[in-house]
Amino acid sequence: MKICLVTTFPPSQGGLSEYGLHIAEQLRRNRFLSLTILADKISPAQPELDGFSVQRCWSFDDPASSLRLLQTIGRLKPDVVWFNLLFSTFGRNPLNAFLGLLTPLLVRLSGRYTHVTLHHLMDTVDLKDAGVQHPRLYRAAGAVATRMLLLSNSVSVLMPGYRKILQEKYGHDNVHVRSHGILTRRPEYPDFARRGNPGHRILAFGKWGTYKRLELMIEAFQIVEAALPGTKLVVGGGDHPQAAGYVESLKKKHAGNSAIEFTGYVHEDRLPELFQRSSVAVMPYSSSTGCSGVAHLACAYGVPIVCADLPDFRQMADGEELAIEFYQPGNAQDLANCLINFLTNQEKQQAMAVQNFSTGLRMTMPTIILKYLRHFELEQRTEALRQITRFRRLPGWVPSKSLMLRLMTRNSLGWVHRSAIHQPPSNGSGEMASFDNNVNDSGELAGSGIPLNGNGVTAGSRYPSSGLPSGSNTTPARTASHSNSDNRDQGEHLSLTPAWRTAEEGEAGYPKGQQPASVDWDRIVPLGQVHPGNGSGGNGKSGSGDARTGSDAGGQKSAAQITGNPGA
Repeated sequence: MKICLVTTFPPSQGGLSEYGLHIAEQLRRNRFLSLTILADKISPAQPELDGFSVQRCWSFDDPASSLRLLQTIGRLKPDVVWFNLLFSTFGRNPLNAFLGLLTPLLVRLSGRYTHVTLHHLMDTVDLKDAGVQHPRLYRAAGAVATRMLLLSNSVSVLMPGYRKILQEKYGHDNVHVRSHGILTRRPEYPDFARRGNPGHRILAFGKWGTYKRLELMIEAFQIVEAALPGTKLVVGGGDHPQAAGYVESLKKKHAGNSAIEFTGYVHEDRLPELFQRSSVAVMPYSSSTGCSGVAHLACAYGVPIVCADLPDFRQMADGEELAIEFYQPGNAQDLANCLINFLTNQEKQQAMAVQNFSTGLRMTMPTIILKYLRHFELEQRTEALRQITRFRRLPGWVPSKSLMLRLMTRNSLGWVHRSAIHQPPSNGSGEMASFDNNVNDSGELAGSGIPLNGNGVTAGSRYPSSGLPSGSNTTPARTASHSNSDNRDQGEHLSLTPAWRTAEEGEAGYPKGQQPASVDWDRIVPLGQVHPGNGSGGNGKSGSGDARTGSDAGGQKSAAQITGNPGA
């Protein structure tokens, strides 16, 4: 399978460059894929990251970016063109950004399968808080751009509320909900020995200056420091592209306060140390622009979260079962009280940390990328079958019928022989390989791993992830049921059912108490390869699913005995 990934990409520091890197890292690990990254140009030119095929063929704020991308894609002839987008990915100038967002539609019209991962919606962004001078004009242009993006073959959003908006307001059903992911292959269990020793560290991380500002955080921290001496505030990250010099100005202003540390830009290699030493991660946002990458980084290292009570974050916490303590937006005293109550309650600290680690187990990047690849392959095979069906309906006297069929399906049928989902080595057990090969079929981590139970990950702690102290304003990790059924794919188990029995993969229900784990690329079963039989697998559990376009498909887990032979 040949994939072109259109994204900003390091060493560029454009929006979503880090997310694009993690997508590319997982795709690169799959030896059945050919990946080319179509990235933004940077000046001055810098060496590319090792191991990636990168073509920098478009520029930020360049009105000709669409044409250059079309030329490059036409030359490469990929099976899938995957766009990793914000509305501002192609430019700060509204016209240049709008022209760039035309690219997915133009690529589809050129005959290529296009998929868009859209990280936010213009309908939910607070434009005034973002500093937009003409919000009505931006809103109208955003609606037109949204309709253009929805003309791609398929679109993924990161929260179920976004899909509801796109279905109800724009009338499109080619929208899928995907988890953001924790940006690592496997989460790290929280190291409690390093937290609060000798003093607590409060982490504020992000790109600062627009809807993410630090004045409120610093004001609240001064109250916390007076109540809990020895506490430290660590500000990670640099300026937002639209707020140059913002962090430096605050650093100079508070240079005399040794309890406030500004780290500047934090390289990927330093993230584990930064997060593992932090007792809590704070998101002091005045508004939100979609799913938070900072919150998912916190889950990767089992860090509790305190953030402003905004609708997007409530939806994210409910849908993905994150442990988040909310405070009233814009209220420094309420944020300070929230932090003081949290830092003086060790039981809550450990319960929330384990809860977020438990959530992170279900959102590793290999798991997320596998869902995308299964979707791409399923869509292309469905299209190939659709074209074949059309030709079978033609009368027999039509000349050159077989030749016409070969010409019409020359791209689609090639997918059957270019599968990116491949056969794992047989171990004779019939069980699916999972996180560290350490998960049994009951959903529990065995051996040296961290034990799981129906209420979350206990990992040797006496605090179940749902057993938070009473009176907490925290979203529990494992409630009796999901608060939003549209987001069931966040906990999807990787079924071994063949492709033609999985219509809306990535959105199947998941039995309570069972949690998927990160996936080893070398152990993923190919689509359509199961043990010959009547649907019963190696563990005797039958699978069923009700496939519905544009909505969730629920079904019991199906496990088939893995063999080296294709299914009947």
